[in-house]
Amino acid sequence: MEICDLRVDYGSFVAVNDVSLRVEAGEVCGLVGPNGAGKTSTFKVLATLLHPTYGEVRLSGHDLFEDPEAARRELGYMPDFAPVPSDLKAWEFLDMFAHAYGWRRGRARRERVADCLEEVQLTEKREAWCRSLSRGQMQRLCLAKTLLHGPRVMILDEPASGMDPLSRRDLRLTVQRLAARGVAVIVSSHILGELADMCTSLCVMQGGRVLASGPVETVRVALGDTKRTLVVGVSGGDERKAVGILEGMGGVEEVRWVEGEVVAGFSGGEEEQVGLLRELVAGGVRVRSLREETSSFEELLVRIAGATRHGHE
Repeated sequence: MEICDLRVDYGSFVAVNDVSLRVEAGEVCGLVGPNGAGKTSTFKVLATLLHPTYGEVRLSGHDLFEDPEAARRELGYMPDFAPVPSDLKAWEFLDMFAHAYGWRRGRARRERVADCLEEVQLTEKREAWCRSLSRGQMQRLCLAKTLLHGPRVMILDEPASGMDPLSRRDLRLTVQRLAARGVAVIVSSHILGELADMCTSLCVMQGGRVLASGPVETVRVALGDTKRTLVVGVSGGDERKAVGILEGMGGVEEVRWVEGEVVAGFSGGEEEQVGLLRELVAGGVRVRSLREETSSFEELLVRIAGATRHGHE
């Protein structure tokens, strides 16, 4: 999936401002950002539900605006809160869509429906009425519907909404299996921890623009999140000595002693970290371990959202 200079205006309001993004086959890209970032409008354009002010989008090589029918054949779209008829059984709901997707032969269609139910772990609910399904089961049924025609590009808008932890794990595994088969996936979720576990890349939007995109660490650096936490394990009796040395070093802050380990905020680079370790050893500290912890992506996004709110006040 390739987006180039995408813009969406609603009157004088610019919802999406010159967004460019590429998602390769086999990649799971998480589209994240605070409310009002432009995620929903971007998804609507990708799903051919909204025509942009300008820009280009290609799905599996097909121009989304010049040849929308060909693009839709490659596209699977799962919106948030997708409608599910209450008076159909689960298999009937899928059978209806399978017929619409061109599965005309009865046996082939039944096999395809069964395969998709199995993919989302709903085989045991085949005969259940849709109205009897839980919110999470309905989400999984909608995902099965999205898989029926074997799309090469998938757009998942809040797919984990209403799912319990076990169902969210199954969703993550399903998405990862699809990516392993070469499907390009772009997904949004308010459950940020789930995105971090599921995605191979991230695209962070704010105010209609892309702040950063790429692998998680690339995005973290691009957003200026270079601060890390160093946890130094030292032999008994050397903790106070280690704290004293670290407190006097540049790039180190908030040094504390926690259960036999010295924990400190650190904003230096690799060479500075080597120098830090050298100073500890030279100071007679018996270092037995050193590990680096970065802030979770959820924490990073919370800071982005907070900065956005502050900017509007």
